[in-house]
Amino acid sequence: MKSCAIAYSGGVDSTFLIKVAYDTLGDNALAVTATSSTYPKRELEDAKRYAQEIGIPHVIIHSEELDIPEFSDNPSDRCYYCKKELFHKIQEIAKEQHLNAVLDGSNADDALDYRPGARARTELGVRSPLNEVGLTKQDIRQLSTSLHLKSSGKPPFACLASRIPYGMKITRERLKQVETAEEYLFSLGLRQCRVRYHDHIARIEVPLDEIPTILAHAQTIIKRFKTLGFTYITLDLEGYRTGSLNEVLNL
Repeated sequence: MKSCAIAYSGGVDSTFLIKVAYDTLGDNALAVTATSSTYPKRELEDAKRYAQEIGIPHVIIHSEELDIPEFSDNPSDRCYYCKKELFHKIQEIAKEQHLNAVLDGSNADDALDYRPGARARTELGVRSPLNEVGLTKQDIRQLSTSLHLKSSGKPPFACLASRIPYGMKITRERLKQVETAEEYLFSLGLRQCRVRYHDHIARIEVPLDEIPTILAHAQTIIKRFKTLGFTYITLDLEGYRTGSLNEVLNL
C-alpha cells in the first residue's frame, strides 16, 4: 500500500493494526481517531496513550453521529451511517496528506456478527488487512502479546449507542447517563460491564464470575444509579455478551 490512514479506536484490533503499519511504513502510516458523544473519554485516553507509545503520527477529529438523523433515530442499521460518515472524513484526510489507502481493524470474526457498518466499508473501498489475512480476535490478542502491546488484554468495547435499544432515540443525555453509570461500575474494580438503557430501567451485564462483585455493592450501585435518573436497576442473569440488543432482531 506504501501509505495509509487507519481508523483507530484504541481497541485491541486497531492498536495492533497501527503497530504493524507503523513498523512497516513509518511516518507513511497515520492513525485517525474520531471523537463523539458515543465514544467515552476512557477510550480516547487509551487511544492517545497507545499511539504515543507506538510512535505513529496520530490525529484526533470530531465526527458527531448524533447530527445524522438516520443514526440518532436508531434504526437497526445505524452503524452504516456512522461508518459512512467516519470513513468519508478519513478519506478526506488521506487525500490531503497523499496517503494511498484507508484501513480499519475489522478481523475475521467480525463476519460472523451483525455488522451493518461493513456495507459502508465496501462502498467506500476501505480495506481491512486483519480480515484479509484471516486473523481472528484470539490471533490478534496473541500477536499483540508477543509485541508487548498494552492493549493485548483489553476487554471488548462497542460505542455507547449500542446500549440503547433500536428504535429509541439516541440523545447526548442518554449516552452520558450510560457512560457515567459504567464508569461507576468500573470504579468498583469490574474488568467488563455494559449498562443497557431501557428508559427508567438500567440492565447491568457483567461476566458471570463478576456477578458477586455487583451483589456485594448492590446498595451503593442502586443509590448511584438512581441519582443518574434510573428508577429500576436490574442485573442480567445471562451475564455480559456482545450485541445483546441484537437478540430482538430476526437475523
